[in-house]
Amino acid sequence: MNSLRLNQTLVSLDTPIIMGILNVTEDSFFDGGKYVSETAVLKRVEQILEEGGTIVDLGAVSTKPNATTEVNEVFEFETIYKYLKLIASHFPEAHISVDTFRAKVADMAIMEGAAMINDVSGGADENMFYVVGKHKVPYILTHNNRNNPLQTKELIPNILSFFGNNIEKLISSGVNDIIIDLGFGFGKTLEQNYYLLRHLKAFSMINHPMLVGISRKSMIQKALDVTSSESLCGTVALNMVSLLGGANILRVHDVKQCAECIKLFELINSQ
Repeated sequence: MNSLRLNQTLVSLDTPIIMGILNVTEDSFFDGGKYVSETAVLKRVEQILEEGGTIVDLGAVSTKPNATTEVNEVFEFETIYKYLKLIASHFPEAHISVDTFRAKVADMAIMEGAAMINDVSGGADENMFYVVGKHKVPYILTHNNRNNPLQTKELIPNILSFFGNNIEKLISSGVNDIIIDLGFGFGKTLEQNYYLLRHLKAFSMINHPMLVGISRKSMIQKALDVTSSESLCGTVALNMVSLLGGANILRVHDVKQCAECIKLFELINSQ
């Protein structure tokens, strides 16, 4: 549980690590359209790495609720292929995660050097577990109940059951490194998101690394009545809560501020 194998490198999780977000999409909720040129993408990767990011999470499909554009598989495949090639040619040492729910895209991405698959669908593609097991890469398993709303009292038992069942399937498929993601914002109400944050430690029994991705999400915007561009302070505050609750990986837009948050967290824990 204390390390991940990324591109044949063993990365320690004794200190939490940062996954920097790189959305090469037009309609992502915070940075849509910002990184659609090759120059902008390379500058973003450089920024993530220089500011303390360990992993770059490359995505070509917006996963925000009610995304305005439905990206077809061919476009996603070609876009991920293009930018993986580009990033690898300039930053061969970078650990790239690919944010996709499609097994065909994941298969190609891993063969082109992706170190990890971040699947926000929770394995909706029946071939996904086989693909990541075949390639022996880490996999982020997300609890996503957008199509099956739950009562708050059902959340923790349902999520524990979901992870238990799917982790067993992943291990049977040959996946060695499994990261759990509670899926903040994916089918949860505002109150349920904060309920899960208060109970993060309940998921330590799963004994797999935990990723938390709450950066600039609507759960912050709605609670504080701010826009996504005004939600940095709220993001940093909730990242600290996540670290105190046992998060091992933070998926963020603002890498520098997150690195500072982790440094302070480590100082708290060292006393």
